[in-house]
Amino acid sequence: MADIKYYDVILKPVITEKSMNAMAEKKYTFLVHTEANKSMIKEAVEKMFPGTKVASVNTMNMVGKVKRRGMTYGKTAKTKKAIVKLTEDSKEIELFEGL
Repeated sequence: MADIKYYDVILKPVITEKSMNAMAEKKYTFLVHTEANKSMIKEAVEKMFPGTKVASVNTMNMVGKVKRRGMTYGKTAKTKKAIVKLTEDSKEIELFEGL
């Protein structure tokens, strides 16, 4: 496994209608590095967003889709998605406040 630092774990937030509705329950969705595990994701969120405490992390591996352009076939990159639930006394993540 590659040497992944905490700032390389979280790639970008996922902004969808479903993830916005889950933010009322203090659940935030991120695209993460494909080799990151749950403890790495927890550490990265707590270090990148000060004042947050992570209660649980759920991860999903998304396989790449088969795409076609003309007669050639290819695959899109595989990704990993993480849903991070914060504790009740935790601070909100400022990244999502203006949305």
